[in-house]
Amino acid sequence: MYIDSLRLIDYRNYEKLDIIFSSGTNILYGDNAQGKTNILESIFVAATTKSHRGSKDKEIIRFGSEESHIRIDVKKYDVSHRIDMHLRKNKNKGVAIDGLAIRRSAELFGLINIIFFSPEDLSIIKNSPAERRRFMDMELCQLSRIYYNNLSNYNRVLNQRNNLLKQIYYDRKLLDTLEIWDEQLADYGIKIIKERNNFIIMLNEIIQDIHKNLTDHTEKIEIKYEKSVEEDDFIQNLLDKREMDLRYQSTQIGPHRDDMSFYINDMDVRTYGSQGQQRTVALSLKLAEIQLVKNIIRDDPILLLDDVMSELDKNRRDALLDSIRDIQTIITCTGYDDFIQERLPIDKIYHVKNGSITECNSERIAN
Repeated sequence: MYIDSLRLIDYRNYEKLDIIFSSGTNILYGDNAQGKTNILESIFVAATTKSHRGSKDKEIIRFGSEESHIRIDVKKYDVSHRIDMHLRKNKNKGVAIDGLAIRRSAELFGLINIIFFSPEDLSIIKNSPAERRRFMDMELCQLSRIYYNNLSNYNRVLNQRNNLLKQIYYDRKLLDTLEIWDEQLADYGIKIIKERNNFIIMLNEIIQDIHKNLTDHTEKIEIKYEKSVEEDDFIQNLLDKREMDLRYQSTQIGPHRDDMSFYINDMDVRTYGSQGQQRTVALSLKLAEIQLVKNIIRDDPILLLDDVMSELDKNRRDALLDSIRDIQTIITCTGYDDFIQERLPIDKIYHVKNGSITECNSERIAN
């Protein structure tokens, strides 16, 4: 799987951009705040409908414009596909696959499998539980449309249940209507918990050897899925927590409260691990994610590295470089010298400056 080309119109600081990628290693270099990350973001948006920054569509559209357009040509299993996406300030985004408009985002998920790695990901271990839930959800949504549908339905029911809790707080006569939402919340929630649990099991099988190699076999890692409720106890727990839900006017248990924890030699890394250990675990997690996607889709994902190499020491950088030699990788950085020194095969180099790009001769630079 790889991206052939990308076209942007009125996206962030780009009035118009056309770029052709190699199926190997592509480098986008330039000073900070020139638009390198915007290119990676647009690819992520086209694959998932969401910005990795959490930006809203109206924030992505170029200043002074009413809409933005992303077009990506991708090849998957030797078949070419095109994704067209229109972002509008005051309307829902429009998406077409191979010229045919789609009605639901679920039809887009899985067409491109993207793994995004930025310096912020190195802090996933110590960041909030919401970041770790987002990690699980984003990968599972790309791997399973069923999971995406269950998650969307769960969030819809959760919002409706929370709104009802607020109404009941002022009118207890509405209490009897809560049961129907409890049943739906448990139905979708149980399916999400089971998928997340399987995801963690598969990650654990892969991450063991990766982390051992990164730590010279001195550390054993384990990922634990911290459920806020067990599947079999979901309905009963909703009943037990009902008065608390009414008091706080929000649902206190469910997948929206789940978390992941990481243990090295039976020690909780988030609480007791050093910053170096936390960063190594984060890298192990990202490398395991790459391998897991390969195993499931029987193809290579597309890797986006956003200025992450400068954040890694040589040992961790070597491990990451070894993992990207066989898959399409698009890398942003302020300079390409490190990649030349690492003898990483570079297929295309683009210089990004103030919303415009210039292709460089990689062979000339390497020499």
